Amino acid sequence: MPPDALVPVPLFPLSNVVLFPGVRAPLHVFEPRYRQMTRDALAGERLIGMIAVRPEHQGAMAGDPPLFEVGCLGTIVESEALPDGRYHVVLLGTSRFRVERERPRAEGRLYRVAEVEPLAETSTPVAPDLRTRLLASFARVVRAVAPDRAEELDASLFEGVDDPGLVHLLCQLLDLPPAEKQGLLESNGVSERGERLCAVLEFHAAEQAMRAPAGGETRH
Repeated sequence: MPPDALVPVPLFPLSNVVLFPGVRAPLHVFEPRYRQMTRDALAGERLIGMIAVRPEHQGAMAGDPPLFEVGCLGTIVESEALPDGRYHVVLLGTSRFRVERERPRAEGRLYRVAEVEPLAETSTPVAPDLRTRLLASFARVVRAVAPDRAEELDASLFEGVDDPGLVHLLCQLLDLPPAEKQGLLESNGVSERGERLCAVLEFHAAEQAMRAPAGGETRH
């Protein structure tokens, strides 16, 4: 890809957050380098590149640990500057990107900046029954891990949410390992991502069922 087709964005590496398009993520910004990044983003295009640290390097978060290649651009849609310099911000995921190269640090810049290639989503049609299967899988997981909340966490929560929104909301909200979420983000398009999410949910539902006490007894 020619260099002029790449977009420079500040990077916000995290070990436990994977952002998805169309989903909002609240963040508390407290490290000096990311306070500086937030100030600069708010003074400019309000864009931040959310990207996950590779699991085997999460102990090196204080430095510049190796990152996955694919992340998600986020636009700061809400911000609150606190008196001590920290920020509360809300990011809205916009589009996926692939890191092509990192820029050397300019003098005085504390945070990382990369030149990235925006990634388009494939337009493969979503299977007509994907929504039904996703919600059924979600319900099975809820019944397995939080049976006392099964009635409140039902399909009615997602009324009015379109299929891409449902896929990305579940990807973001479910308590899945970061590496699994990263795999979902790297899936090419909503259809592939939704199918993969169904498989992940079915696996976790089956895993929880195997751990359940025999005879449906509840442990105290």
